[in-house]
Amino acid sequence: MKHRIVVLGAGYAGAFAAGNLARRLFPADTEITVVNAVPDFVERMRLHQLATGQDIVTRKLSDVFAGTGVRLCVARVTGVAPERRTVAVTGEDGDRELAYDTLLYALGSSVAHHGVPGVAEYAFDVTGRPSALRLRERVAGLGEGGSVLVVGEGLTGIETATEFAESRPDLSVALAARGELGAWLSPKARRHLRQAFGRLGITVHEHTGIEAVEPTRAIAADGTSIPADVTVWSAGFAVHQIAAAGGLEVTETGQIVVDRTMRSVSHPDVYAAGDSAYAIGENGRPLPMSCASAGFTNMQATAAIIARLTGGEVPVTGLKYHGNHISLGRRDAIFQMVDGNVRSKSWYLGGRTAARLKSGVLKGAGWGIAHPTFGMPKRRRRLTTAREDRAGARVAA
Repeated sequence: MKHRIVVLGAGYAGAFAAGNLARRLFPADTEITVVNAVPDFVERMRLHQLATGQDIVTRKLSDVFAGTGVRLCVARVTGVAPERRTVAVTGEDGDRELAYDTLLYALGSSVAHHGVPGVAEYAFDVTGRPSALRLRERVAGLGEGGSVLVVGEGLTGIETATEFAESRPDLSVALAARGELGAWLSPKARRHLRQAFGRLGITVHEHTGIEAVEPTRAIAADGTSIPADVTVWSAGFAVHQIAAAGGLEVTETGQIVVDRTMRSVSHPDVYAAGDSAYAIGENGRPLPMSCASAGFTNMQATAAIIARLTGGEVPVTGLKYHGNHISLGRRDAIFQMVDGNVRSKSWYLGGRTAARLKSGVLKGAGWGIAHPTFGMPKRRRRLTTAREDRAGARVAA
C-alpha cells in the first residue's frame, strides 16, 4: 500500500513542498495529495498590486502539478482529526474525509481583526485574492479626491499604501501607524522610506491606534476621526483555528508547535510549514510570518519527511531571517539586511536597484511554483518499508 502524504494548502509553503516531495520520492511508494480551497495559485506578495488594478498572472494548480504525480483536491479544509489521521474537506462534491499517513499542514494565515469594531463589516484587506479583488472594485469606483486609509505600518501596510499612492495620484492616501513609521529600519533606510512617502504624498498618522472602523472614517484611540472612503486593514495576521480544534498542540495564536524539523510536538505524523508553524529560528526567536519563513520551514519539513520515510539521517536546514524587501511602488524599494538578532544593519539598498531585486525575487518565486519538479532526478528515493517488502519477497521466493 502506498504511503499517503496530504499537504494542506498550496501557497508558497505548500506548493513548493508538494513539488519537492514529488521530485524526491519514488512514485510507486507514495501518494501525494494537495488540498487547496481555490483552483489557482495565489501570489500573495503581489495582492496589493492586484488591488490597485494591475494585471497579475494566474496559475492554475492543475497546470502546475500536471505530470508531477501530485493529486490536486480543490476543497476547503474544515477539520483535522490527528488521532484518526483524517482531514475533513468540503468542495463541489460535498463533504468527505481524506486519510493520511503523513500530513503537512500549510494553510497559511488571514487578516487579524484584533476584535476592533467595524473591521469585519467595513474594512478591506489584501490577504487573499477575493478580498483583494473586492478592494480593487471599491477603489476603482472612487472619484478624484477620494480617500484611502491603510491601517498598519508593517510590510503589507507600507507596500499597499505606496502602491495606491503611485497608481492613483488622484486619491488622498494615508497610513495609520501604532508607532513610528519604519522604526525597525536603519536610520538611512528610515529616511529613504519617509522621503518616498513624501514624494508620493502619503499622510502618516504616527502613534495612532485605530479602535473602530466606520463606513467613511476610522476612529483613533484618542477619539480623533480620520476620514476614509476606504479603510484597508493590514494590522497583522491570524492563522486558522483548525489545528487547535483538532487537538494539535498550538500556541495562543493558533500556530502549531513544532520541533526543529517542523514536526508537531504532539502528533509525530503531522508537520507544519509557513505561517501555520510556530518555528524557532537560529537566534532562538520565533520566525516571523513571511514568505521567507515559508521557504525555510517548507524546506526543513520536506527534508525531514523524506529522510524519515527513506531511512536517512534528518538534515538540518537554515532557519535564519536575513532581511526585508519592501516595495515602494513599482520604481522604488528598500532592501534592509538584519543581524542574527533581527536588528537592522546600517547597510541597506534602496531605489530602482532594490525595486529590480524585489521584482526578481517575485518572478523567481513564481517560476519555482510553475515548475515544482524542476531538476527532477532520474532516480528517486524508495521508502524504507518498500525496500523491506522487496527484501521479504526475495526471501519468500
